[in-house]
Amino acid sequence: MIEALTRVVDPEVSLSIVDLGLVYGVVVDDGLARVRMTMTSAACPVADLIVEEVETELDRVVPAECRIEVELCWEPPWDASMMSRRARVFMHW
Repeated sequence: MIEALTRVVDPEVSLSIVDLGLVYGVVVDDGLARVRMTMTSAACPVADLIVEEVETELDRVVPAECRIEVELCWEPPWDASMMSRRARVFMHW
């Protein structure tokens, strides 16, 4: 599942949502794939697009009968320390 989410790229920074540290958790249970994630900002103008891409990528890897639910949350708030080393190097941080 995480591998599928690495294909979802935040178009504002050209990095995967996994490398950015936006994915807080993925759980598959009783025919439901649930992703808990955030955005770098509550005012993110591409949040709907990113959520749609998360659903599309998961739909490719979960069984057809599995429902997909994406929960946007704001706690804990995202900060740059959540990024992978690769992302920090890319962003020169």
